[in-house]
Amino acid sequence: MGSPLSGLIAEIFLQHYEDTNIKHLLDTKNIAFYIRYVYDISIIFDTIKIDSHTINAYINNTHKNLKLNPTYEEHNSIDYLDLTILRKHNKLEVDIYRKPTTTDAAINFMSNHPIEQKNASCRFHITRMQSLPLDPSKKQKEWQKIQSIARNNNFPQNFVQKLNRQIHNKTDHTRNRNKDNKRTWATFTFHSPQIRKVTNLYRNTKIGIAFKSTANLQQLIRPTTQNLKSDYEKSDIQNYMQDQPQIIRGTN
Repeated sequence: MGSPLSGLIAEIFLQHYEDTNIKHLLDTKNIAFYIRYVYDISIIFDTIKIDSHTINAYINNTHKNLKLNPTYEEHNSIDYLDLTILRKHNKLEVDIYRKPTTTDAAINFMSNHPIEQKNASCRFHITRMQSLPLDPSKKQKEWQKIQSIARNNNFPQNFVQKLNRQIHNKTDHTRNRNKDNKRTWATFTFHSPQIRKVTNLYRNTKIGIAFKSTANLQQLIRPTTQNLKSDYEKSDIQNYMQDQPQIIRGTN
């Protein structure tokens, strides 16, 4: 897979390249907008001042190892990451884009995972729908798609609707709460819902609860080893100490 530093070094190089070769195009307004996510780039430019072929030729000639592989706007729209950007008269609109190979696979509601992880599989889609400036017809289309994904993964319909209301009615003061408020987190291994009897003890405290699951590929393929623990290591006191949650400090 290569060195773990390769991504960092590539990002440093690209930022230096942009500062050297792209910034002056923005300063002179030849390019109106430029954004990059990893190696995906979106550019908006004024066709009166410059054309797409000139931009493509310029970038391909600035560095021998960099070649731009452009996708041009078609029928007043273009796909970028998970968005479809639409040009209508004097404004831009967005819609949610999914690749043709996208499936509805998600954590199944009947699987042995904590409810927080099942919740997150739907929360991502709903939060994206609520946060993007979609027009009513596009939002309704996306909501129907989210409900379809939920049904295909055995989520109860009222569960998804309740989650949608919670996100929609989220108040501003909860989004803008004090960033300096430090919170302590405890991590538990989720073996079964019985773990709730322990985590409920932290309900009225400032300790946040997170779960890690044993139902993952790493656990399934890990080779089993012979248990060589002594009688002392198998004692109830030692087991109790081992089952204590891992404490992680961080900023909420």
